Formats: sequence, C-alpha cells, structure tokens
Amino acid sequence: MDRMFRVLAFWTGIFSVLFYVGDMLNMALLFFAQTGAFLALGYLNLSERMYMYIFGAYLTVFFVGFTYYSTFIMVPGVGGH
Repeated sequence: MDRMFRVLAFWTGIFSVLFYVGDMLNMALLFFAQTGAFLALGYLNLSERMYMYIFGAYLTVFFVGFTYYSTFIMVPGVGGH
C-alpha cells in the first residue's frame, strides 16, 4: 500500500507540472503540496489498515471541499475566455 501512495505522488507531481506549464499556479501549488504529502506518507511504512484510513480521510476532505466549492463558490456558465 505504501507503493500506491508513491504512485499517487508521481501522478500528482505530473499534474502539478502540467498545471504550472498551463499557467494555473494555484492548482500547481495545491497538487505540489499533495505530491509532498503522498510522498512522505509513502515512506512511513504504516500498516495497510492505516493507509486505508488515511486515504478514506483524504477522500472525505476532497468530497466535502469539492461539494462546498461547486455549491457555494463556483458561478455556473461563466467561462474563462
């Protein structure tokens, strides 16, 4: 399971670079922070149960944050062009 967190760190790192190249600096910093967190967790050698608890907590925070953003902050129909 620790390898899967390192795989998550790899992919969030790739997305961080792509967001940076695309001039989306806030998203690049957010994904770079996730890369650091996933990489640090990947080398802690915790039990598989603890990795599942951490991943479940991560998903819960993401879904709550995304739902809050899409409900109260995002303005529908407004494009960036």
